[in-house]
Amino acid sequence: MQTNMKKVALVTGANTGVGFQIAKALANNNYIVYIGSRDLQKGEAAVSEIGSNAKVIQLDITNAEAVEAAVATIREEFGYLSLLVNNAAISHAGKVGRTMEEIIAAQKPSIVSISELQTVWNTNVFSTLAVTQAFLPLLKAAPSARIVTVSSALGSLTINSNPHNPYRSAFDAVYGASKTALNGIFVSLAIELENTGVKVHLVSPGFTATALNNFQGTDTVEFGSLEPIRVALAEDLPNGSFTGPAGFAGTDNILPW
Repeated sequence: MQTNMKKVALVTGANTGVGFQIAKALANNNYIVYIGSRDLQKGEAAVSEIGSNAKVIQLDITNAEAVEAAVATIREEFGYLSLLVNNAAISHAGKVGRTMEEIIAAQKPSIVSISELQTVWNTNVFSTLAVTQAFLPLLKAAPSARIVTVSSALGSLTINSNPHNPYRSAFDAVYGASKTALNGIFVSLAIELENTGVKVHLVSPGFTATALNNFQGTDTVEFGSLEPIRVALAEDLPNGSFTGPAGFAGTDNILPW
């Protein structure tokens, strides 16, 4: 990238959790970071904590008008985007206050609410792709650019086919399978863009304690953010990579599909 051009990033769902940690790390590494947040006040609070390199942008990825407004803002202010981090996601759309175990039990394919499945997939799969499509012209306008999509090792068919996988029973039709679908779509995008200046990466934080799992994950958000931060900052990873915490599924960071 040309030295006289600032690196500009957008992180969706960046007011809390892994998204916040990624945005903070990017800002600390001289990126101008747009904090995508459905709640403007929460986004402003995140910006106040991160500092001068952060800018709030109200963004509900399921709202087409909000997405187009965000594109227009970044186009007007910079004219390009160096990095898009697709982090926003939901784990369920049912009754609040349930434990992670109760949520997973209700999301088995034999009994799952089709309406809930559609709602979660709309956010995690369709809206994530829609945001990416909307920002692709700005990504292509940068000298080089990357798309980093926060997925999950829970979406790996190879890992879930292993009967010795201790997390296998958590592979449900709603959240887990949405990450499988997300992986497939973004591998397809990586193939489409492989001869362009835009690279595509998928990354798993591991079993991190966030609102997605009712804060029942085994890893702290700081630890779970390490690999997503590494991938967000790296500019030399191969296009189409899928990585996670070292040792999760082997001796290195590479995850199987």
